[in-house]
Amino acid sequence: MALAILINGLVLGGGYAMLALGFSLAFGVARILNLAHTAFYMIAAYIIYAATIMFGIHSLLSIILAILGAGVIGVACYKLCFDRVKEQMITVLIISLALGMLFQEVVLVIFSGYSLGIAPFIPGFVEIAGVRVTYQHLFAVGASIVLLGGVWLLLLKTRLGNAIRAVSQDREIANLMGINVSQIGLIVMGISAALAGVAAVIVTPIYMADPFMWMSTLIIVLAAVVLGGFGSIVGSVTGAYILGFVETLVVFLLPMGGYLKGAIALTAMVVILLIKPEGLFGVVFEEERL
Repeated sequence: MALAILINGLVLGGGYAMLALGFSLAFGVARILNLAHTAFYMIAAYIIYAATIMFGIHSLLSIILAILGAGVIGVACYKLCFDRVKEQMITVLIISLALGMLFQEVVLVIFSGYSLGIAPFIPGFVEIAGVRVTYQHLFAVGASIVLLGGVWLLLLKTRLGNAIRAVSQDREIANLMGINVSQIGLIVMGISAALAGVAAVIVTPIYMADPFMWMSTLIIVLAAVVLGGFGSIVGSVTGAYILGFVETLVVFLLPMGGYLKGAIALTAMVVILLIKPEGLFGVVFEEERL
């Protein structure tokens, strides 16, 4: 059971981490509190379903289409909606929530409200310490860790990463240094939405997809971001893994109370915030956003 909890916690936490990372990037750099962020994740999940089940496209191509599709939709939303009103935080919140609801209704019309699943991208399993672990779970764990490391290297070791961190820390000075702040915001929104697509790739073959999946996931992602320290990249990822493991523990230890997993995860967040109100990495956030 311990190994099963570890693997499933890493899978669920990895999916949440991708979403929390993208949400934090959009807020820290583009100053967008995007409540439609997890709707991109839902759209990517349905792109995977449509590509593999309805049109018989190879799983690798469907993965690429899902990530690119989420990224393009994210960029379009930023360019057409958020960029015009990004200085008005409340307006951005209302527009992003409306977009999320719109995407939900579109999915309901096209795919109905039934939960849908797809076959694993990598069939088969391996026995580890007497426990059967599917290759799909191992792929999800490995992919999430590699991609999180890749984003971290992008931010620390590349010119684009330096520009992103500069805009995050001080937009006015970054603009005076010749950095195109608006263009960086557009790029970051594309990366943020693409990360939501990656989360769908990790989670969809293991869990079911439905048109309302973005709402419950949004609550957990917001909780992870707040738990880690609002705007902190490391904090968001850490908070996501903590909540992922809490949910997994509830499902495994309280099978009949699995429906309580979200409530218990949020309770864990509240307890930690009562002890450390600024979040786990709140001090880091005050000094440096990324």
